[in-house]
Amino acid sequence: MFILLKRRNILIGLLVVALTVGVCFAVTATATSAYSVPKIGKTIVIDAGHGGADGGVVGVTTSVKESDINLSVARSLKHFLKTKGYDVIMTRTTTDGLYGMTTKNKKLKDMQERKKIIEKANADLVVSVHCNSYPRADQTGAQVFYAPGSEDGKQKAEAMQSVLCNSLGSRRNAMSGDYFILQCSKTPSLLVECGFLTTPSEEKQLVTASYQEKVAYAIFTGIHTILEG
Repeated sequence: MFILLKRRNILIGLLVVALTVGVCFAVTATATSAYSVPKIGKTIVIDAGHGGADGGVVGVTTSVKESDINLSVARSLKHFLKTKGYDVIMTRTTTDGLYGMTTKNKKLKDMQERKKIIEKANADLVVSVHCNSYPRADQTGAQVFYAPGSEDGKQKAEAMQSVLCNSLGSRRNAMSGDYFILQCSKTPSLLVECGFLTTPSEEKQLVTASYQEKVAYAIFTGIHTILEG
């Protein structure tokens, strides 16, 4: 009886190990296959706005830093783009800014480094991810900005804005904006404000992982619509 029980326990143990290895292999295979899709030959630069000493807008009720939400949305956006076959380059992959600890003019250095990354990438589109603010807590909705005087930028921004309105319920319009990131290179560039951290109801959404993913997927859909028609 003792020998039978011992053999039974050994068999159960081997079965558990086999199942565990099988699950781990399946998970690994799924994660790998997600980024093994055929390339479509187009490159997107994702710029997670702010970072490091520059936290951007601060949430009115949670004190969350805009820079952290921007990075979270940017990472999700990268995932969606990669699974569709796009090549993706991130200007910022951590919570740090793009400068050294001893840099004097950190903001200037940060912008210069983003410009270098964008110019080197020779991308098809740049999307800079941000969160908005307003003195009154009555503004809501994601909004897209493009470089002043750029007809191509306007068309792309309006296409992206249409997707954001349909996907996120925004009622805002695409607008031109005098932002450095939109004009630092010849690459078509859009700046997406994901929502208002100064409006409590929208801030409540923006701090959740599920809504950040929803915003990222909407931006991804907009990019795919713009580049693939």
